[in-house]
Amino acid sequence: MDTYLHDFLFGIYPYICLAVLLLGSLVRFDREQYTWKSDSSQLLRHGALRLGSNLFHWGILVVVIGHFVGFLVPHWMVSPFLNASAHQLLAMVFGGAAGAVAIVGLTILIWRRLSDHRIRRNSRVSDIVVVLMLWVQLALGLGTVVLSTRHLDGVLFEQLTSYVKGVVTFQPGIAGLLAGVPLTYQLHILLGFTIFLISPFTRMVHIWSGIASVAYLIRPYQLVRRR
Repeated sequence: MDTYLHDFLFGIYPYICLAVLLLGSLVRFDREQYTWKSDSSQLLRHGALRLGSNLFHWGILVVVIGHFVGFLVPHWMVSPFLNASAHQLLAMVFGGAAGAVAIVGLTILIWRRLSDHRIRRNSRVSDIVVVLMLWVQLALGLGTVVLSTRHLDGVLFEQLTSYVKGVVTFQPGIAGLLAGVPLTYQLHILLGFTIFLISPFTRMVHIWSGIASVAYLIRPYQLVRRR
């Protein structure tokens, strides 16, 4: 039974989460565009919002980009410059620093949201659930950094990298790649996919807008005509 549950959680559940993320986001954008927003409360306690939001967003951007680059870049592109141990150490240093900045910023945002009755009364339950899930996810991520200090040979890092690449490339039997991996890593992976799962139904959906903002770099100049 444990084997079947393990295979479902790490072999099937990730695809359910990713499918819901993509299809759910498309449906929401098509049918409920007026709900496609971050629901900012910047008029209330804007000082704490500015500090917490900047720390969180800059930190989380580095964390997310680091995950994509660290886990998805082909091995042949990395191996000439870094071996597995050095690659892991680099991920630990930069990921740990960015994660610490992000969790400090998110702690400020959570404190601001829960300590001010005006903000709390105007917050949906999903808003509070999402920020708490993100906080736990960051804490688990920092926990994996601490655990990684016990495995500096890079073997575990390569094992996790193979799993993530296996999910993206639809390799069969990928759940077996996580056999024997410490529980903290497994919880970090499961919670990450669960955040993907709930994103289309919460304020997290505005992440797509952040990605789409890259288009501003190549958009045509605005034409202003004089009378």
